Amino acid sequence: MDKNKIMDALQEIKYPGYSRNIVSFGMVKDIRIDKDSVAILLNSVSIENQSTIKKNIDNLFFDKGINENIIVEFLPDEANKGNTNQNTQTAIPGVKHTIAVASGKGGVGKSTVSMNLASSLSKDYKVGILDLDIYGPSLPTILGINTQPKLTEDQKIIPLDCHGMKVMSFGLINSTNSATIWRGPMVARLTQQFFDDVLWGDLDYLILDLPPGTGDIQLTLVQKIALSGAVIITTPQDLSLIDAAKAADMFKKVNTPILGIIENMSYFIIPGTDEKIQIFPGNAGAVESKRLNVPLIGKIMINPDISTSSDRGVPYVLKYGETEIAKVFQQISERVINNIN
Repeated sequence: MDKNKIMDALQEIKYPGYSRNIVSFGMVKDIRIDKDSVAILLNSVSIENQSTIKKNIDNLFFDKGINENIIVEFLPDEANKGNTNQNTQTAIPGVKHTIAVASGKGGVGKSTVSMNLASSLSKDYKVGILDLDIYGPSLPTILGINTQPKLTEDQKIIPLDCHGMKVMSFGLINSTNSATIWRGPMVARLTQQFFDDVLWGDLDYLILDLPPGTGDIQLTLVQKIALSGAVIITTPQDLSLIDAAKAADMFKKVNTPILGIIENMSYFIIPGTDEKIQIFPGNAGAVESKRLNVPLIGKIMINPDISTSSDRGVPYVLKYGETEIAKVFQQISERVINNIN
């Protein structure tokens, strides 16, 4: 046996609760091979997960017919604060607070909510927004921009300035506008590059618009970046609630605070009246708020002007700043700030 073969074998061991393996999760710190034993040093995890991982490693090597004495060791809690995520988390240079906006489901208006949240904050603070949806970036359309960012001499990326915000998206560097087909490791590397190589300058808040799901982008994020918290977007339906709950639970597993729940498309007001109609059945925002014991920080109504303004590249809260919906976004931004503090 050599280290490379052992490392390849360890890629079959999934981190408990995730589809990602312990190698890609950065858990393997060292492998020591003696004459008749193999010692594997891993980052610290909970006692329960230690037992599960050790048992899975023992079973794997037994199934492969490896007869060496396998010793699995874990770093002490003092080194990692009790989980694999905090060991490597770093803050983005110059950014005071980094906020992830997430939903386990597509089509809930997450990018639109992210942009209007960022735009509301930008009225009083220095704000940036990073679109991390590599497969379907929507930020260039929502902001009406198609200019590629410039690079410095040392190949650092200078984000664009738009509506008083710093802006970066994969859609701004994919000049071919073609379908993106990348495997997990490539996605993780590009996501890390967005954090390491974008010169954000001094920002009070950086909003991260995450893609749907709980895949490689989300895992790279929670593993590498010290988040101030996450905001979960849902719509009223139970189907949306199921996926939103998965996203929320992912952040809880790595001790990222949930700053609040936003229920989008909550109701519709008949034009010319004050009558509210709930088009989509359910009460997902309140249900998830209660389950997580976090506040429901806003309910956003359905309004065609929100979609129209996004299609035309102008955030709704900047074009319709005096409307009730704009005031709701302002309340949401204030509650996010309060919950961070």
